[in-house]
Amino acid sequence: MERVVLHIDMDAFYASVEQRGRPELRGLPVIVGGTSRRGVVSTASYEARKFGIHSAMPIFEAKRRCPQGVFLPVRMERYKEVSSLIMEILNSFSPLVEQVSIDEAYLDVSGVARLYGSPKSIATKIKEEIKKATSLTCSIGIAPNKLLAKIASDTQKPDGLTIIPPDKLHSIVREIDIEKVPGVGRKTCQRLASLGVRKLGDIRKLGEKELLKEIGTFGLKLLDFSKGIDSSPVLPYTEAKSLSSEETLEKDTNNFEVLKRELLSQAEIVGRKLRSNGLKGSTVTLKLKRSDFSLSVKSLGLPRPTNSTELLYRSGVRLLKESDLSEKFRLIGLGVSRLSSIEEGEKQLVLHSFPWVNLYIVVNFTPVL
Repeated sequence: MERVVLHIDMDAFYASVEQRGRPELRGLPVIVGGTSRRGVVSTASYEARKFGIHSAMPIFEAKRRCPQGVFLPVRMERYKEVSSLIMEILNSFSPLVEQVSIDEAYLDVSGVARLYGSPKSIATKIKEEIKKATSLTCSIGIAPNKLLAKIASDTQKPDGLTIIPPDKLHSIVREIDIEKVPGVGRKTCQRLASLGVRKLGDIRKLGEKELLKEIGTFGLKLLDFSKGIDSSPVLPYTEAKSLSSEETLEKDTNNFEVLKRELLSQAEIVGRKLRSNGLKGSTVTLKLKRSDFSLSVKSLGLPRPTNSTELLYRSGVRLLKESDLSEKFRLIGLGVSRLSSIEEGEKQLVLHSFPWVNLYIVVNFTPVL
C-alpha cells in the first residue's frame, strides 16, 4: 500500500488566535511573545513578518523594526484549548496522528481513501473543518513520508496545500535548498556549503565516510533524505518522555557560579515534577542557548533512575563543567528523560550509590528560524 502522510501546520498560530478573538487586530502587525526586554518573539502575524520579524527574535529588536506593532503576552492556556479542537478534527480522519507541537501534526492517511476520498480531498476537508471550528487557516503538505510532507507544508504559506507525488519525488528532492531540511541548522549548513552542498541532491555527491567525518551520523540520515527516503512512522500520542525546566537569563553570561545557581533552581523544579508525578529519570540533559541563539546540549546517563533534586543538580553541574563557556549564554535549561514509574514501596537511592558513568556527547546546532 502506498504511504500517504500529511503535515498540518497552523498559520502564525498564536497571533492568529489573538486576531480571531479581537477583530480590531485583524490586518495589524501582531507580535506575541515575552513581555520583558529579555523576551523573544513566539509568533508574528504575517503583517508583522513584512517588517522582518520572526520567531525567536528578541522583543527589543522586534520593537525597533516595528514600533507600531501590537505586542501581546503569550496566553498558553487559550492556545492549548484551540489546539485541542484542531487535534480532535485530525483524529476524526485517521487514528495515526502525531502531534509534534501545539500547532502542527503529522497524519498518516494511507488506506483511508474509501472513507474520505483522495489525499487532496482529505486535506481540503481538514482545512474546511478547522476553518469552521476555529476561524483559522492552516497549510498542509502531502507526500510519501514525513520529511517531504513537512517541507511541502512550508512552500505555500499561508493557507497552502502542496502535494509531492511519488512519481515526482526524486526530481523535487534534488532541488530542495539544504537549509530547508529539518535538522539542518546554521553551522551544519555552513559546513555543507564548504563541501559544495547547497541543494539536498548535492548530498549524493559525497560518500558515507566523508559525511560521517564531516557532520557525524546525521550525515547518513541526510543521505537517505537525498534519496527521498524517510521511514520514520507517524506515532500517535504517548506519555511524556521527558520533563524539563529552562530560564532566560536577565543578561547574557558565561559566569560559572551564576549558571550553577540557575541549575539549582531548575533541579528543584524538575525534581518536584518527577516526585509529584511518581516518576524517575535515567538521563539528565543540560541545555545552553548562546547569544546568537545557537544551542549546546549535553546529556549524562545515570546507572539508576532518580528523582533526587541533589543528584539532578550535581549531574547538571558536571555537564556544565564539561561545557565550553568561552561564549556567553542567554538561556539555561535542565531536563530528565528515560522516565519510569516509582514502584510501590521503592526507596530513593542515596547519592553516594551512584558512580558516575556514561557521559555522552554534545550536540551543537542552530535552530532553523
